[in-house]
Amino acid sequence: MGEIQNHLPVLLIAAVSSRYETAIDDWFVNTVRPEWGEIAHCSPMFDFTETNYYAQTMGTDLKKKLFAFKQLIDPDRIVEAKHRSNQWEDAFKLEHDYEEERPLNVDPGYLTEAKLVLATTKDRDHRLYLRDGIFAEVTLYFRQGVWEKSRWTYPDYQRSDFHDFFNQCRSYYRSQPRR
Repeated sequence: MGEIQNHLPVLLIAAVSSRYETAIDDWFVNTVRPEWGEIAHCSPMFDFTETNYYAQTMGTDLKKKLFAFKQLIDPDRIVEAKHRSNQWEDAFKLEHDYEEERPLNVDPGYLTEAKLVLATTKDRDHRLYLRDGIFAEVTLYFRQGVWEKSRWTYPDYQRSDFHDFFNQCRSYYRSQPRR
């Protein structure tokens, strides 16, 4: 029988998308800091062109930016992070008079040495239910020095520039005391 142990803390990450760069660089950053803390790393602003899935609710010419936060968290806090990110999306919509149904998308997840996990409200065959309406999936896994995709990995998460960012995050995570 295996010995039950507490999980090591993980690195909270967020992928933030919008047509409006100020929504990401200004509103999101200023809104999350009081709760999620200081940002350890952020990616450049990427053109989010791999899918048109969001076009109807978010418009076209979407941008995406990735963030990693300094303070490590317990992995079960991803449920609260997903609920909070949904509340922030609603708050942004109410505070701004944009025509899009969903002018801001915030997708939290976490990173360990071995994997990148994303939280979602949608159930699929490869996702595990956590609690309170939230599911999780391993989107990428780290093997033999590189990030590997799975059959369900979103196209943008397969990009080498995303992997470069996650490599920076992984190095940061490994440098942090975790016990």
